[in-house]
Amino acid sequence: MKIKTLLVNMTCALGLALAGSASAQEEGGNFVYLVQPEPPSLASFLSTSGPIGLVAPKIYEGLLDYDNDLNIVPALAESYEVSEDGKTVTFKIREGVTWHDGEPFTSEDVAFSIMEILKKVHPRGPASFAEVTSVDTPDDTTAIFNLENPAPYMLRALSGYESPMVPKHLLEGTDPRNSDLATNPVGTGPYVFEEWKKGQYILLTKNENYWKEGLPYLDRVVARFVPDASTRTAAMENGEVMYGAYGAIPNIDAVRLREMDGFSVSTDGYAMINPMALVEFNSTREPFDKPEVRKAISLAIDRNFLIDNIWFGYGKAATSALSSNFSATGLYKAEPEAYPESPDVDAAIALLDEAGVTPGDDGVRIKATLDLIPYGEDWRRAGEYMKQALMPLGIEIELRYEDVPTWLKRVYQDYDFDMTMNYFYQLPDPVLGVHRHYATSQIRQGTHFVNSSQYSNPELDELLAAATTEADADKRAEIYGQVQDILAEDMPVMNLFEMEFLNVFNDKLHGHDASALGAYGSFDQVWIEK
Repeated sequence: MKIKTLLVNMTCALGLALAGSASAQEEGGNFVYLVQPEPPSLASFLSTSGPIGLVAPKIYEGLLDYDNDLNIVPALAESYEVSEDGKTVTFKIREGVTWHDGEPFTSEDVAFSIMEILKKVHPRGPASFAEVTSVDTPDDTTAIFNLENPAPYMLRALSGYESPMVPKHLLEGTDPRNSDLATNPVGTGPYVFEEWKKGQYILLTKNENYWKEGLPYLDRVVARFVPDASTRTAAMENGEVMYGAYGAIPNIDAVRLREMDGFSVSTDGYAMINPMALVEFNSTREPFDKPEVRKAISLAIDRNFLIDNIWFGYGKAATSALSSNFSATGLYKAEPEAYPESPDVDAAIALLDEAGVTPGDDGVRIKATLDLIPYGEDWRRAGEYMKQALMPLGIEIELRYEDVPTWLKRVYQDYDFDMTMNYFYQLPDPVLGVHRHYATSQIRQGTHFVNSSQYSNPELDELLAAATTEADADKRAEIYGQVQDILAEDMPVMNLFEMEFLNVFNDKLHGHDASALGAYGSFDQVWIEK
């Protein structure tokens, strides 16, 4: 017997309803929004870099989407069935969908995307689809996922942002890491890639053959790159751009714009991602190979100072390796000794002494470089704070701020760093967003946003594996409690605060918040009031 979950085509119904409410003069037009910084590529099947996520999901789609209440809604799969034992998931693939080059989208593309791309080269795909052993395609509109063990979290990882479906006919037999799709993407989404003028913009045009009747509304979507923060804000104020998310408009300007007529600020569209600001340590490099050093740095940081003075009150101090948002599912456990409410410099110095990291004649214990994620001025200011905060410990920090490709290569390809300030998405389930930080299997040189610390702990690996397949909620919570205990002691990654990103937008803009993915959504329902 099978447990069947049928997805009514809510997406098309919603699109038709909106089409009825948007008058003719509100359809069409050009929408310009900020992407900061410029994406290193558009290969979202290779990298989950934030700027890529702001553009690629307008081109590529997933099997499913999610509404703002986190309910599953159909996308390229119009329905799915989960077997009673949870080991078979059958997707009914939508008919009549074509790739932007005119080729039909079929179940063969689904099987190829999962087994050959997402499971092999995507940063999070190996965890999301770890239990998938094969995908059967008995016909063009049926894709049957065969699982070693039940994996209910997988159904939360099928958006166009998280798990894009890619064209088998363009990638089969090639090395996806060197694919032309990185700069000339071909998807099934509402917008077609038209032009990338480096250093200026990416232009997308309306997909005239899109499978959602009446959508998209817009004729053109332009992702604009503006390196200078003040210039980005000015562009918003004077109407050159209409939308900025993920720090494109610094919080210091966002709190000013929200008081002005014609602009709004919201925190909608981030429910799926659970973003966490953090510092990754290179656990293979002295003295950061010592847990005491990593813990000492955590004890010296005033997390609320970062939130209040750099992010202007948007955020919540981290208290564990897991976000407190996982409290709703019973998985979160506070670790107050590792994450104190206020800095404890004396305790930090004691830990350094215990580790044998003593001051030299100049009072300096450690000289190190902190690489900053190159995503704007807020991160530069946070780096300056870190530099100041660690001086009382005798830790002398040099800040390094490079462009996105250089930073990604340094951290995830060359492992040429001491510490790096970054942020990760913990996503709706720890299997999807947290395991990649810590599992030995996630030391995947050249893959972005995985275990760059090169941390390896066999005991933790066993716990993560057990948590992945444990169906009993209480037992799963107990396992994650042990995981958080170990990570509080070893601290390969130091969480700083649970982030609250802001959307800053012109009030004439509508439909940008139609999906739980927000700015990482497709923008197929965006329209501009005339």
